[in-house]
Amino acid sequence: MSPKKNNIADFFKTLPKNIFSGFVVSLIALPLGLGLAMASDAPPIAGIIAAIVGGVVVSILGGSHVTIVGPGNGLVGVLLVAITTLGIESAYAAIICSGILIILLGFFRMGKLANFFPSSAIQGMLAAIGLIILGKQFHIMLAHKIKREDTLDYLFEIPFTINDAIHYENKGFIFAALAGVISLAIMLFYSKIRNKYLQLVPAPMWIVILSIAFSYYFEIVLHEENPIDKAYMISGIPSIQQIIADMHLPNFTKVGSFSFWGSVLAITLIASIESLLSIKAVDKLDSRKRRSNVNRDLKALGLATIGSGFLGGLNVVTVIARSSVNVNNGASNRSSNFFHAMFLVFFIVLFSTQLTRIPLPALMAILVFTGYKLASPDVIKNIGRIGKEQLIIFFVTLLVTLKIGLITGIISGVLITLIIHVIINKTASLFIRNVLKPNVLMYQEAGQEDFYVSVKHFCSFLNFYKLKDKLDAIPEDHDVIVDFSLCSFVDHTVMENIHDYQELFKKRGGHFDVIGLDMHDTDSEHPFALRRLLPVPKIIQNNLTRRQTSMESLAENYQLIYIPEKIKDVELLYDFHFFNTKTINHIYNRLTHGNGTISLFDIEFSEGEFIAKEVVRSTMLHIELDKEIPEFTLDREGFLEKVYAFAGFKDIPIQNHSDFSDRFYLLGDNDAAITEFFNSDITQFFESNPYYHVESNGKALLVFRKERLASVKEVKALFDFGKRLQQVIS
Repeated sequence: MSPKKNNIADFFKTLPKNIFSGFVVSLIALPLGLGLAMASDAPPIAGIIAAIVGGVVVSILGGSHVTIVGPGNGLVGVLLVAITTLGIESAYAAIICSGILIILLGFFRMGKLANFFPSSAIQGMLAAIGLIILGKQFHIMLAHKIKREDTLDYLFEIPFTINDAIHYENKGFIFAALAGVISLAIMLFYSKIRNKYLQLVPAPMWIVILSIAFSYYFEIVLHEENPIDKAYMISGIPSIQQIIADMHLPNFTKVGSFSFWGSVLAITLIASIESLLSIKAVDKLDSRKRRSNVNRDLKALGLATIGSGFLGGLNVVTVIARSSVNVNNGASNRSSNFFHAMFLVFFIVLFSTQLTRIPLPALMAILVFTGYKLASPDVIKNIGRIGKEQLIIFFVTLLVTLKIGLITGIISGVLITLIIHVIINKTASLFIRNVLKPNVLMYQEAGQEDFYVSVKHFCSFLNFYKLKDKLDAIPEDHDVIVDFSLCSFVDHTVMENIHDYQELFKKRGGHFDVIGLDMHDTDSEHPFALRRLLPVPKIIQNNLTRRQTSMESLAENYQLIYIPEKIKDVELLYDFHFFNTKTINHIYNRLTHGNGTISLFDIEFSEGEFIAKEVVRSTMLHIELDKEIPEFTLDREGFLEKVYAFAGFKDIPIQNHSDFSDRFYLLGDNDAAITEFFNSDITQFFESNPYYHVESNGKALLVFRKERLASVKEVKALFDFGKRLQQVIS
């Protein structure tokens, strides 16, 4: 048995990284908390209270590892309705009651709740939430406040608001609208700038910094008042003393009304689904491959929501955007959630007066961007690729949610999914006869550690929890075979979840193999498409792009093997630290040297999950080595790498090579082996060649320069660099 890990020592060792990550996350949480609260018609400080209370409570009592909690995007619509119909004090009472229900969900082990909703219906509900946020905040972003009864009316009014903004004559409105437009542009294009120095400060915080700087420019330099109309500036950010003095107790007098409990149920449903989906997504990003205790997390979220409601804050939910940033900045445990809350307290105590210098349209631009990400055309395209029937489910859920409400919308999504499944299978009896029957058999063969799982009848969102319970009981470093040969129908929700399990097992050293779908037909080549026993073969022809044609010619000229097609089998990359918190979609345009030890390829991977997901395409080189070497990461040293030293990242110096140590940033766990490996020949090679990111996993090297696709000229240079590096090491 391996010795038990010293958790206390590990905690203090990783503390600087978690403090650093908590600080970066707080830079996003501050403007987002203010914006979400105002979009919900609550006091601006209510969003910050939710983040602070949630960060403290969930970091101590929660069951997840690297998640961040706070006010959620999905709750804006239901909280707005609750506050409008019940009043702010009764809305706090509804928030407290929803917290109690969420605690009960945790105690009754209802963490599996999200598995009972079809994936496309959830996407439709989230897209509707995005349109609700976008529709209502777009007008404020352009300094044009309107009141409409229906969400669709807000959307239909957008062209008229744009026209009015173009013809503004009021100087204050013009500047307010410009603040909104510029902020939206920052949100749209900031992620495209792959600069590690700029990316250290998140886009929402740049909006805050620039807004405050703009205000001071007019006040100090021009000696004028801020030209933005006062009606479109944030007001009423109280100090900690004022928050305590002005605290209002929740009003429970409306607890017997239908509207009160309708709001409680809607808040509970959206908060629990958003949290469960976010926890599931963040688990996939965790570099330590841990699995969250979702029921424990629900209890902590419920308790935090009760506390937040009593203090005048919003619901506390797990949030994917801030959690993704947390992971990407090196967080390893729940302390980063705690420190993000402490930094928010620090900001409110010291800078609450500065927040009133932020224009309301600037904050609303952040929410408009959030709404767009939830309901972007890419979401519809991706669902359409899976199957036309998924588009029907998506749009029915979306339209009913917009027109009637969230609970009705998700119920309609479930019903239309059932109807479509019956139509596709041309029978309802398959589901009626078998829905309650045990349909999953799992066992281990004698003397083997491999698991075999057989699924029969049908497997859909209705009964996926049965398969999930079995799969969750299997250690991820084992081999699993899931056999669907006795299963007549497998839906999109199951296929998507199966894909997640395959990725999880690969990353943790196991193997997850799916068999028995060879005789199942699908209307789409998408891996998430539903399957049924009606085989219809399809053939698709692909044409090479101009760049691919150039790479094909390059292969011919240099005697390389060129494969343009997408390759999903990328196990050779999973052991590299660079991909610990990233999801690799596929590699393509692969150029391989004759002996197969050097291969160059374009790669598509994603950072973050859900609305925080950013897809990145780059060109990389993989070099197989004929001997074992130490694991390390080598980068060009810059200002940011020096800052990382304060967060606990240690640069390894190479003796008698001061120039190398000054110019390069070398990381690794085994200092002695690394310094021995970097002899004079290897250090001189790196000193005399262009800078590349070079990473060793002990058996192979990963080399690339920038997080973008390389030109054909750069491809040649990268390939040449790799061949010479292999020779030097050998």
